[in-house]
Amino acid sequence: MIALGPSANLPPHIALEPPLSPSLSFRFSLTIIALALVVAGCDRQAPEEVQGEGALAADKADLSSVIDRSRAGELMPAMTVSDPAGNRFNLAAAQGTPVLLNLWATWCAPCVKEMPQLDDLAGEYGDSLRVITVSQDMGGADKVEPFFAQMQFEHLEPWMEPELELGFALESQSLPTTVLYDASGREVWRVVGEYDWSSAEVREAIAEAIA
Repeated sequence: MIALGPSANLPPHIALEPPLSPSLSFRFSLTIIALALVVAGCDRQAPEEVQGEGALAADKADLSSVIDRSRAGELMPAMTVSDPAGNRFNLAAAQGTPVLLNLWATWCAPCVKEMPQLDDLAGEYGDSLRVITVSQDMGGADKVEPFFAQMQFEHLEPWMEPELELGFALESQSLPTTVLYDASGREVWRVVGEYDWSSAEVREAIAEAIA
């Protein structure tokens, strides 16, 4: 499991900018705190160059995260995400269909490992489950677009939220974080950390939202 982003990747020009307003300064401080927490929980980072899908096959012995139902019943945040083309999507619009919401980043090795499995899962369930992956890369489209171009996913869409507000709303301090919501937008369970999304167990767990 990896925390929300490496502080070493902060743009070098930040120190040269004029002082932030109090509200912006507070939000910026929260972002830095989130990044530090994510780094603290980091198992390992992805290499600078994204590896091929064959190199990303997950070792099931490492997939030790568990399903957590302690937040069951909480509403999905009605927050807006965007894609590299500038299209915007409010998560509240997904109500009516169960949703598997995944927060990830290109620099997060466990996240990258999971993506092909999540793509397969989206294809398997079709219209009965919407799999929404939301990048937490602060670089936004500059990071996400080439990653999706290289991986050539068939079902996942390149949604992004570089401000990291979605992670705050979910009270998530690590990546990947994946949350299952039922058709009414209520949380069923979540997984913090890497998980085997190809397992029979996860299909039984997803059935809790689809049944």
